[in-house]
Amino acid sequence: MEKHITATEAVRRFSEILNSVNYRGERYVIMRGKKAVAHISPHEEAAGQKTLGELKTLIKRLPPLKDKRFADEVNRAVEEQPLPPSEEIWE
Repeated sequence: MEKHITATEAVRRFSEILNSVNYRGERYVIMRGKKAVAHISPHEEAAGQKTLGELKTLIKRLPPLKDKRFADEVNRAVEEQPLPPSEEIWE
């Protein structure tokens, strides 16, 4: 689903928008008045499915969380996960 935002909002929240596109695959339509002028979406290569083996790296790349308790729970869950099977099994 695409989110429509104004050009002004896009400028003010650009870093946040890029993070949501990169990490959550969100798509944005930039509006100037009532006219759509641009589209921000994941790059085709980046939008592909991730493997289970990439999960730990992906989680480490996420922006820091403000709630320390939640961050501790996420980190503990990552550490307790078993090693993923080799990628060859899924091909």
